[in-house]
Amino acid sequence: MYRTAVSRLSALKGGRRYPTRFASSSAAAALQSSSSSGLFSWLTGGKSKSLSPLDFPLQGVELPSTLPDYVEPGVTKITTLGNGLRIASETSPSPVASIGLYVDCGSVYESPATFGTTHLLERMAFKSTRNRSHLRVVREVEAIGGAVQSSASREQMGYTYDALKTYLPEMVELLIDCVRNPVFLDWEVNEQLQKVKAEISEASKNPQGVLLEAIHSAGFSGGLANPLLAPESSIDRLNGSLLEEFVVENYTAPRMVLAASGVEHEELVAIAEPLLSDLPDKKSPGEPESFYTGGDFRCQADSGDQKTHFALAFGLKGGWHDVKEAITLTVLQVLMGGGGSFSAGGPGKGMYSRLYQRVLNRYHKIQLFSAFNNIYNHTAVFGIEATTDADFASSAIELVVRELTEVASSGAVDPVQLQRAKQSTKSAILMNLESRMVVSEDIGRQILTYNKRKLVLRWKDEHLIARSELGGAKMGSKPDPLPSLIAQKTMSFGFFLSSESHSQLMLGTYFMHWKPMEDFLKAVDEVTSQDITEISQKLVSSPLTMASYGEVINVPTYDAVSSMFKSK
Repeated sequence: MYRTAVSRLSALKGGRRYPTRFASSSAAAALQSSSSSGLFSWLTGGKSKSLSPLDFPLQGVELPSTLPDYVEPGVTKITTLGNGLRIASETSPSPVASIGLYVDCGSVYESPATFGTTHLLERMAFKSTRNRSHLRVVREVEAIGGAVQSSASREQMGYTYDALKTYLPEMVELLIDCVRNPVFLDWEVNEQLQKVKAEISEASKNPQGVLLEAIHSAGFSGGLANPLLAPESSIDRLNGSLLEEFVVENYTAPRMVLAASGVEHEELVAIAEPLLSDLPDKKSPGEPESFYTGGDFRCQADSGDQKTHFALAFGLKGGWHDVKEAITLTVLQVLMGGGGSFSAGGPGKGMYSRLYQRVLNRYHKIQLFSAFNNIYNHTAVFGIEATTDADFASSAIELVVRELTEVASSGAVDPVQLQRAKQSTKSAILMNLESRMVVSEDIGRQILTYNKRKLVLRWKDEHLIARSELGGAKMGSKPDPLPSLIAQKTMSFGFFLSSESHSQLMLGTYFMHWKPMEDFLKAVDEVTSQDITEISQKLVSSPLTMASYGEVINVPTYDAVSSMFKSK
């Protein structure tokens, strides 16, 4: 089936014409005849009669029309194949396209016998397949000036390809081939295992990375407690057969999304459908449950480092499925801010955040003091990490307790600081969404996160007729004004325009009219001091997770630190 689809794809490639370098043969001849004399005249200061003046239009060259002052944002379209795989895209005026294949599969789906599988899969991306050698993959990507990358997170995996949109058929075919047809050759797996060992060694020397892993392993039970990086004890068990079994089990159609930015949706579907329609339609067993429990982790460093690195964190239920709290938690993290005692970004970078003003600018024994948060599908973790002299560790922990408990007190948040935090949050979001790769990733991960979201369906005249799950429309008559939560970071309504299948393998194409970005920015603006206080109170009332690394002798006990929060 796959080879038949590839042969059909070659027909699409063969029928495409590429623009010539010159607008006309006369212009090309004129440029060729004048190149040597023009260059010589330019070097010697003389005049060349064969070169046209710069203000004289070239014969046969048509200037493209200029873009208007305002370009309407592209409409995100979603097509669901018969096996449950979704194809989503939006157009853009950029000549470059970014496509990605995203899988609802991360380290949370690993078991003790498969720890490190997703880490190794990330390293094995774009290696040899049933149809290509690794060298051929590299050569084909280089031939069109493309860029590929892979990423593995705790809940999802992503494979992306960035190149000029004129090469869309080549991009889609290579990307799909690399994801669904890997062969995991023994020598390639062994080579990547050596690199995994090097990554593990480097990560063990990074205190912040050690603390983040420790927060998850000590603070959670279930999937989120699984290591993101392969543990050393699993290296000898990882091999090509284990990778192949993991891919067969988890890389199924209902758990995959092909997302793209900067392409025409109909063209993307026409290319990708024959390559993906025969994927197995095995449904996901559901994300393994994770429970936030709190806990303690301590590691005395063997490197002779005289610093103490620690982090105090708390859990919060809801995650991305509680959009309001996710927005509030993000604003809280920006409000708290912090960072290193030396600002590599130049004077004044982040100096107006609470942790800079109240801690870093006053206590010179602290080298790092920064708020962090990690938001997942159904839960989140928020805290403060710090690096300090060993003899100041106990005092630094007291400062963390003070900052977290004070922000949870009513009226403690300065309105000026809150307004600055909200402006910084909006600025960061808008700057990130200027990247086409971020937009493509955002589309794919939103659909994976809200796979069971409900859509409000409408006809072209926007008369509300139905409400349904993705994959089928249930006709109704009563209006339902309840808005649907469409995106991880954006609330929107879905409008149903057509349910006609253009193939027996298709269930329908949905045109997702996202609410304007101004609506989301308004949601950030609506975060109040009371919202910050309430979410902070929820955080500090949950069990404490504590992780320390380095010189940990002076770090107070877990019970002592936990009692500090309860006594406030």
